[in-house]
Amino acid sequence: MRSKVAAGALSGLIAGVVFGVMMQMMTAPTPEGSRMPMMAMVAMVVRSDSLIVGWVYHLFNSAVIGGIFGWLLGNRIGGYGSGLLWGALYGVAWWILGGLILMPVLLGMPAFAPLMMEMMRPVAMGSLMGHVIYGLILGASFVWLFKSRALSVAEPVG
Repeated sequence: MRSKVAAGALSGLIAGVVFGVMMQMMTAPTPEGSRMPMMAMVAMVVRSDSLIVGWVYHLFNSAVIGGIFGWLLGNRIGGYGSGLLWGALYGVAWWILGGLILMPVLLGMPAFAPLMMEMMRPVAMGSLMGHVIYGLILGASFVWLFKSRALSVAEPVG
């Protein structure tokens, strides 16, 4: 794949599917004392209670965030080692920006609420792990799609 942004977006979708499955299995406490899947909380960001809407929104974000990764960091990645390193760091950055700032604020809570609320700390740590795993898969997939000669069109000999 020749475009860094396209390779990043496709890598973001690959990583987003894995992270989405994790979020579907992870639960968070509700104000009423019950628990809900994290993917349902993602849907709530766009004022929906539909898991399908949560998945569509999550995968859209995954692709956009992956495209930004390709555009921003694509030239810094030379192989799988640097792809994994930059991917993990990028995942942590998005955990801070998305998981600790944007999502709580969009749900009507203060920034960093998942760390300040004792009952939400395990959710915040699960989110951190999910973002790091997303980043690792993003970085490795980006190398596979963009840097690997195996997927490039064969160059003519001579």
